[in-house]
Amino acid sequence: MAASICARGLQGGLVSSFQGSWESSISGDDYHHALMQSVPRFVTVGKPTCSPPSMKNVNEGKGLFAPAVVITRNIIGKKRFNQLRGKAIALHSQVITEFCKSIGADAKQRQGLIRLAKKNGERLGFLA
Repeated sequence: MAASICARGLQGGLVSSFQGSWESSISGDDYHHALMQSVPRFVTVGKPTCSPPSMKNVNEGKGLFAPAVVITRNIIGKKRFNQLRGKAIALHSQVITEFCKSIGADAKQRQGLIRLAKKNGERLGFLA
């Protein structure tokens, strides 16, 4: 029989290197007890490390025009300043739109130019 197993093993069948009997292995109760010993009873979970999103500009105080923008905002007040900034951004978007119409750029290119203007405004300090 051993020869037939070895022959079958060479032909692609299953071959086992198990030495001994199943009776010498861990019984059900012992296995359950050993498993329970190795698994922790409680798992502690720490607080999340993420901070809540901040609405503050990351370029606050940076850029060439940031000091002038901050001084103007402090003089005229935050509410009035934000109204003026909104009007300026709307006018600038209209200028970009008219420019895109004159050169025949599509809406996707127009949107790209508006995003570029926003990034440049952040770098220069206009959005401080």
